[in-house]
Amino acid sequence: MKLLRVISIAAMTLLATTSCVTATSPKLGAGVGRDGTIAAKSGKASSLKELIAMYDSSSCIECHEEAHEQWEASPHARSIYGTGRAAATMITAMKNGFMSWEYSGVKTTKDIKVEHFMGCMKCHLPQLADAEDKVAVELADTLLDWYENAKLALKDPDNKKAAAKRDAYQETLTSLNINCLVCHNRMAITHKWTDGYPQHDTVYGFNDGEHDDAKFTKMKRSLIMDESILCGQCHGMGPNLELENPTQCATLYGSYMWAYTAEGGHETCQECHMKKSGLGHKILSYSDEKMQEMALDFEVDAYASQWLDGSTLKPKAVVKVKMKNKSGHSIPDG
Repeated sequence: MKLLRVISIAAMTLLATTSCVTATSPKLGAGVGRDGTIAAKSGKASSLKELIAMYDSSSCIECHEEAHEQWEASPHARSIYGTGRAAATMITAMKNGFMSWEYSGVKTTKDIKVEHFMGCMKCHLPQLADAEDKVAVELADTLLDWYENAKLALKDPDNKKAAAKRDAYQETLTSLNINCLVCHNRMAITHKWTDGYPQHDTVYGFNDGEHDDAKFTKMKRSLIMDESILCGQCHGMGPNLELENPTQCATLYGSYMWAYTAEGGHETCQECHMKKSGLGHKILSYSDEKMQEMALDFEVDAYASQWLDGSTLKPKAVVKVKMKNKSGHSIPDG
């Protein structure tokens, strides 16, 4: 008993000492290297223009033209705007979502903060977390102004003023996207306390060394660049329970892990959506015929028959369709 008491006192003394050191020494806090990230070096964006500039990847085009052209044709290049439908859905999420919820604190767009948008933007624009709350207000107003002018231009094709405004807002919305720097910098490291924080002057891929770019002068290997967890950060596990008002949208990575890899599957998102499909950085899914062939198998049996309607024989077509999911995750998602 005496020995246990001595150990307990020693442990409490050590705990008290550790607590004091931690409280007085910020160097021991989490996040060593966080001050070297793009967002830390730039400071939080105070406008959409600044946020776009913060993650401007136009300097990548000169050396990676083919990858850029593939990306430019991908949904990632229009992660907020989409075909227009995504932008309209964002508006629905605002109006029918946090602007109508009793305890959100949002009555008008002026009340919107970054955290209100993150149910959508966690995936569609994760870098919004690197902006001030007034940028969320600007984004909300931009979406609404685009929609109103799009309606006016659709109603009256001769309304050039509305069409010009629609196009200007659309250009801003399409400039907010998942580009090179989001994947090859901001999201390239998941375990930041073990692998470090992505640095402002570094692009992450498969090699270490120098990088021929005035702004990004270094290359460093990302441990997850060819792993599904890179994609899983957005194409996620299911409910985003870390949010104050949890949402559920993307569940691909969750079904991939629990229904595919758990049964012995071992191919990654990149292997199917980039390599086998030949799409490269276009990274399509259901909208690409090759991906459809890879993901689904159909068995169709059709034959003619007759059925008796009262005393009258009527022709009948019988079609039996069996669809098999060959992909590594549930279909559909979102």
